[in-house]
Amino acid sequence: MPSFDAWTCPAPLRDYQTIVMGHGGGGKLSAELVQHLFLPAFRNSALEQLGDAALLQLEGARLAFSTDAYVVRPLFFPGGNIGDLAVNGTVNDLAMSGATPLFLSSAFILEEGLALDQLGLIAATMGAAARHAGVQLVTGDTKVVDRGHGDGVFITTSGIGLIPPHVQIGPHFARPGDVVIVSGTIGDHGIAILSVREGLEFGAPIESDSAALNGLVADLLVDHAAAIHTLRDPTRGGVASTLNEIAAAAGVGIRIEERALPVNAAVRAACELLGMDPIYVANEGKLVAIVAREHADAMLTLMRNRPLGSKAAIIGEVTAEHPGVVVARTGIGGSRIVDMQIGEQLPRIC
Repeated sequence: MPSFDAWTCPAPLRDYQTIVMGHGGGGKLSAELVQHLFLPAFRNSALEQLGDAALLQLEGARLAFSTDAYVVRPLFFPGGNIGDLAVNGTVNDLAMSGATPLFLSSAFILEEGLALDQLGLIAATMGAAARHAGVQLVTGDTKVVDRGHGDGVFITTSGIGLIPPHVQIGPHFARPGDVVIVSGTIGDHGIAILSVREGLEFGAPIESDSAALNGLVADLLVDHAAAIHTLRDPTRGGVASTLNEIAAAAGVGIRIEERALPVNAAVRAACELLGMDPIYVANEGKLVAIVAREHADAMLTLMRNRPLGSKAAIIGEVTAEHPGVVVARTGIGGSRIVDMQIGEQLPRIC
């Protein structure tokens, strides 16, 4: 058996002796699992970047390589299903490094008893999403588990993309004076999943924002490649976790304006009703961009002229103050620390 004597965490994994749902939530428990269990076991320079995709050099080419697993419940939800979610999620992870996504693989864990027409619809949706994103799904695998052990279907996708030579994007490139832009309304995906899972109605339909963002990123890179310092898609843990990860990686502070956060009215109402904060709710078709201040207005205008960025907004700035900490100016003029949550408000959303 492997020895864990080399673990460096003074209180490993908050003293949990078994995995809990929060370890998959994109918050502090997830970060601790990676930092204190997986990193020591697999340590290498590519993994230590801890980006949405690993950045690799191969015979002069710069590659982005990403993998992700999808266990969303339910399998079908307003605005999509587990199939297009799996394609879009991996395409977006590649795009956040500035890469042009090229090829995907997919592995299916199928539960005995899953209806073939459901699987067929999921596969067809995946194919359509891949074609829309301009990628090819070129290899895969299928396994079947006993009834009651798979929740229908789990999907893992991996992807490879090519990074142009002039693009240098990563969480550690954020610097004081930069501006923080979000490409649209936040929290749509998580609340859409919640509404179906719990049978809730919020007065207006809420659909997932699941979408491939590589086209929007490519448009931004045409004229603003040097001005884009960081791109991230705020999935599990929402915008709050994403900004905290960037602040920690770059050793900077981030200050945002709560009133500037774009939130769909129905999502805001749902969050108020349920006691949730939309800044922590998952998104699957939005990006956070950290950009040079002198280019921010031009990039905001470009985003707003694209369907996937029509509700983009400047929400804050990077600062040299309070490094590693995200602070929000509230609607009544006060300030609060926006920390990462321990787990997540809603599990199994992707």
